[in-house]
Formats: sequence, structure tokens, C-alpha cells
Amino acid sequence: MNWEIVVGIETHAQLSTQSKIFSGSSTAFGAAPNSQASAIDLALPGVLPTLNRGAVERAIRFGLAVGAVISPRSVFARKNYFYPDLPKGYQISQYELPIVVGGALAIVTPEGEKSIRLTRAHLEEDAGKSLHEDFHGSSGIDLNRAGTPLLEIVSEPDLRGAAEAVAYARTLHALVRWIGICDGNMQEGSFRCDANVSVRPRGSDTLGTRCEIKNLNSFRFLEKAIEYEARRQIELIEDGGKVVQQTRLYDPDQGETRAMRSKEDAHDYRYFPDPDLPPLVVDEAWIERVRGELPELPEAKKARFMRQYGLAAYDAHSLTASREMADYYEATAAALGHDPKIAANWVMGELSAALNRHEIGPEASPIAPEQLASLLARILDGTISGKIAKDVFEALWAGECGGNSDAIIAARGLKQISDTGAIEALVDAVLAANPRSVDEFRAGKDKAFNALVGQVMKASRGQANPAQVNEVLKKKLG
Repeated sequence: MNWEIVVGIETHAQLSTQSKIFSGSSTAFGAAPNSQASAIDLALPGVLPTLNRGAVERAIRFGLAVGAVISPRSVFARKNYFYPDLPKGYQISQYELPIVVGGALAIVTPEGEKSIRLTRAHLEEDAGKSLHEDFHGSSGIDLNRAGTPLLEIVSEPDLRGAAEAVAYARTLHALVRWIGICDGNMQEGSFRCDANVSVRPRGSDTLGTRCEIKNLNSFRFLEKAIEYEARRQIELIEDGGKVVQQTRLYDPDQGETRAMRSKEDAHDYRYFPDPDLPPLVVDEAWIERVRGELPELPEAKKARFMRQYGLAAYDAHSLTASREMADYYEATAAALGHDPKIAANWVMGELSAALNRHEIGPEASPIAPEQLASLLARILDGTISGKIAKDVFEALWAGECGGNSDAIIAARGLKQISDTGAIEALVDAVLAANPRSVDEFRAGKDKAFNALVGQVMKASRGQANPAQVNEVLKKKLG
């Protein structure tokens, strides 16, 4: 409790272009090794890079979404280092003059909303991939990823601890998918985080020595890596040692970070402007055209959901966690036509639980928004109870009766009993069969009333109208 954990995150988001950033090679995932590497990607003598306009537009789109400044003039530089999967011996990136400067991302923490400042976002190419598992005593090199367009998004060290870091990464992941610049597939390497972690005495304004944990490709690994690294640094300092700036890797099998190499500084990479690429000029007309193509952003949609549908902030936040979820909810509410709160409850409840069980997104749900709305209408008009509706939902998910809730209700005989005479007969039978519960209720035990309600519902196979059951019971029991 005497230490504060400080985290900044560098995120590499693979841009959703069909071709690479400086060549026409495909960016499709899963191709045979080295089958998508052109002469440019292989750095053969005499080849020249040509900038992908689509990559630039996606960077502009991101900058606008986070309220950043879009640089009217940015420069590509050569970042020089040697590694087997980097054929040129340098990576084309942006250094002193990036395309996106500043901006902020709002995250939700247990203490409320917090704004995380962004330093920059810059365009660069990915390197290839070294393969170690299938080779004995040697490594293979797959250059399919070489030249894949990336947007590196750098946060300020505004995050305090692993939980905030994960909240930031999840929010950023949802945003890049929302605006259509990245598919966010972490298993395929489309969204990777590097966490810069340091610790300092609580109350201090001076940053501690940081260590960078590279290539974290899951939110769970990000959380565990930061927690371990923070503990390691605190224990080291408390034992009289000193944190050394370095790059580290997270080993999920051992649950620990391990030193990879000394952390390089910018001068070690000998950055200089790439002589083969002219400065990138983005005029105001281009920026405004991209702005006009942006979808309604998460924060704006959240505010509108609260205003238009009367939703609480928590519900609106949950329903805008992804663009697909927001679209599903809005389509359900529109088809239902009234009572948007019940639509929100079911989308966040039964639907989300089913999607999680089957590990699919709302766009792949076998229950369309209109089908869910039809089911909710039967609850609202008293045809079925909320409990019975859950059974109908499962039948809809399974495709019973062509996905028609009315047909399922009829086929299964699930229509709610709302006839007062029928309910009174059920209540009379239950009261006669449970005199002990009746006596306990009259002796002041409220739980006995709930037990009697349960017996009536059981006798009706869950079809009695619960509100009417309560009303008739109270009347009969005096």
C-alpha cells in the first residue's frame, strides 16, 4: 500500500487494409509461410515503397475519434536495427513528426470515469516472424507479416495498476473495432500491447525506472504481467536493489516476466527520414471527408441511449461496449416500440450470457433483434411470464418452430394463466394442502408467503400470472 504502480501502454493495432503499407502484397492471415512477401517486403535491391492511402485514412479516423490533432505534415523515418525477420535492416516508422498527436480515451474505473491522455499514434510497418517450434537447432523465418500496416498508439503514464491498464486496453480495443480500422483479433496478432511498468512511493510525483513488457496478446496476460512486474520491482527496491531499465517478456506458463534485453533509447536506433518516402501531407478537406464518414462514436451513443431510452449510465456503458452490441440493442428497442428498459435488461442478461457460452458476438446470434422483441412483447402483454420467457428464449436459440416465439408458446402450451377463477382454484388447493405454511404466515413469518407463492407456481407449471397469484393469496390470507 506504500507504493503506486504507474503504467503506460504502447499498442500495435494492425490496420484493416487488404494490402500492406508499402506494397501490394496481401495482409490475409494464415497463408503458407513467405507466400505473401513481395520484392518490396523482401527488400530486394532497387525496389521503392509506395504508401497505402487506406492506411493513412485509418490513422486519420482514429485521431478524430480520440480528439487528437491530425498533423498536416508527417514524416516517415528509418528505425535501424538488425534482426533476422527484418530484411531491410531497418523498420519504416514515424518518429519526430507522427500523423496523430495527443488525444484522450475515457475509461470506467470503480471510482468513476477517468481520462487517459494519448501521446501520439504513428504509422509503421510490421516485421516478419521467427519460428522456433518446428525446427530443431535452428529457426525459420516467415516474412508474410513484413510490411503489414500498423498504427502504434502510445498512452501517457496515466494508468495506475493492472486493473486500469486492462480497462484502457479493452476500451481501446473496442474503439478500433468500432471505427473499423482493426479487426482486433488478438489470437492472430492484430492487437498487441507493450506495457511500460514502474513503481514509486505513494504521493511522489517522480516516475520510477520503467521496464517494458513486450507483445502481450490477451487482456488476462496484460493484467498478470503488470501485477508480477510491479511486485518484482517493489520487492527489489525494498531489498535494497535498484530497478534497471530493460525490455522483458511475460511467460504465461510460469506466470512471470523475464529479462529479454537492455532497454534501448531512441538514439540507439539512429532514426533518420526515409529518403524514399516524401513527407505525408494531409489537407483539411481530406480530414473533413474522413470525419464525415465516421460512425456515431461510443461516448456519443452512450449519451444518446441515456437521453433517448432513459437508461442508467451503467446500462448505457454496457450496451455500447461494442458497436455490434449497441446495434443489436437499438434494433431490438426499435422493433419492440416501447419499454426500452426491458430490451436493455434482456440484451445485457439472457442474450449476453448465451453469446458468452457459445463464444460468439451479437452479429452471429441465432436470435435476431426482431425475434427477441417479439418475445419481449409477449411478456409485456401478459401472454407469458418472465420466467417462462427464458424457456422460450432457449427454444428460439435452438431454432424451434422456425424461430417464432408465438408458435413456440402455442406448441408447448406455455400461455400464462391470467383467469382469476382458475388462479383462485389453484390458490385454494395450495392453501388446503399447506396449513402449516398458512399458520406460519399468520404468525408473522414472511418467508411462508413466498413458499405458498412457489407452490402455486409449481402447481401451474410456472404458467400462473405471478402478480395475480400474489394478489389472490394476500386476499385469501386476509
